[in-house]
Amino acid sequence: MKRRARGLLAGMTVLVLAAGLCPGQSAGRGVEPGLEKAAGWKWRVVPSPLDRRMVPQPVVTPTPAALSAPQPVFYEVQRGDALAIIARKFGMTSQHLKIHNGLTSDLIRIGQMLKIPSIPEAQAIAPLPKPKSTNRKFLVGGRRQVTDEQMRNAAVQVFLDRQNFSSGPIDGKRSPLFEKVLYLFRLGHPEIVAPGALAEKIGSEVGDGFSRYVLREEDFQFIQPPKAIRVDSSGGTNRDDQAAYKELVDTPHRDYRSPWEFVAERFHCDENFLKSLNFHVPAVPEAGTELIVPKVIPFEIERLGLVPLQPRPDPNRPVRAAIMDLALLQIFEGDALVAVMPVTMARPGLRGRGAWTLLDAVLLPRLGTLQEELDRPRKPKPFYGQPEPEGPAKAPTTLTQEQFLGSGPNNPVGILWVNLAKSGSAEPMIYGLHGTSVPDGSPRPYSLGGIQLTNWDILRAVQRLPVGTTLEWTQAGVPQAITPAVRPAPSP
Repeated sequence: MKRRARGLLAGMTVLVLAAGLCPGQSAGRGVEPGLEKAAGWKWRVVPSPLDRRMVPQPVVTPTPAALSAPQPVFYEVQRGDALAIIARKFGMTSQHLKIHNGLTSDLIRIGQMLKIPSIPEAQAIAPLPKPKSTNRKFLVGGRRQVTDEQMRNAAVQVFLDRQNFSSGPIDGKRSPLFEKVLYLFRLGHPEIVAPGALAEKIGSEVGDGFSRYVLREEDFQFIQPPKAIRVDSSGGTNRDDQAAYKELVDTPHRDYRSPWEFVAERFHCDENFLKSLNFHVPAVPEAGTELIVPKVIPFEIERLGLVPLQPRPDPNRPVRAAIMDLALLQIFEGDALVAVMPVTMARPGLRGRGAWTLLDAVLLPRLGTLQEELDRPRKPKPFYGQPEPEGPAKAPTTLTQEQFLGSGPNNPVGILWVNLAKSGSAEPMIYGLHGTSVPDGSPRPYSLGGIQLTNWDILRAVQRLPVGTTLEWTQAGVPQAITPAVRPAPSP
């Protein structure tokens, strides 16, 4: 056991942070301010205590005395708060808070205590805003934000996703990856090859492919409060990367950046496509907002602590996995292909061959660093002449106490990490099979350490992959496009 633990730490030491970048490579989309320099450090995956938000808490029945006790009437201003944001949380306007607290402007500061008026007190100041109705009739594509073709394509994507045949975030586009996944699904389902059979199957199982979701108050515990971005006179953002990095390591949870990101990941959807579906929704949706969403089996982050991970091996149903063309993870039970999910290589130049082995899974991983510099490749010696002097070697500067990036959906390796080993070995490599903080970043790599999937796909995959599963590296030709006959989406 001790040898296994030492191997885990040794195998997890050297990870390239900030989008799988090599030192000196520029950071792209998906890298938060403050992480650019961290691309040159060594990182390791660290198991974290289970987030209490993902564990059901015991229900406590309040006593009559507690029911009659007055409710809290103070609110402490947090980073990212604004007077209007706080007011909306309590169902009132900023004018109510200003008058009740004797404020002459909207300026507030972190740590300031605001008095929250009771409902009668607020009504005495001014009428309260009427709650937004959730019974409005939504017109999907009513302003041509989403075309009929996109809706039909999205219905196929939803159907395939529910069969564990995913081509990535649902976006209504017919990409080459979409065609390949559809081709692989049809190979194992000859009953839908006949004209119109796929459309009939989709209609009977998912209808038009969409449903509705109402944002709940409890959803916002997984969403970061909005942050103000200061713009300088030249029009660019004025930020301090050192301060931004300190804020990242001081934050215990890497939560969603916005309600849109929360809903998009929950329903396996491209965020821009989700916004197009819901063009009528305000820029910052609030609790009670009804949204049109793909009718997939939702990824429920609040249930991660209750979801069983890797199954026990079953000799009657042998499982194997394969990565095809560095683009698709295929999972087989016996000879049947039961799941297909897109992957991207999160380290430049990562290429596997032969077979690897899947080891244990780490739920909600953290990333730890002592800011040790990665080993740099040495310059080749010249063929002739004298080599240039390299100068005095810099003394390594490392921390005495490890720093951590907190766990959560926006951790660079997502919500789950699976250790990998070479075939016949139990020693974890520096590579892993893991989630991502930027699902819309595919096919470009925006993570670290190995082979990345969307957070919803890595969770579904690991639930089918026992410890010891063989992971093969394969290649196959790109199939020709197959056009399914799909019924047009019915009017809402």
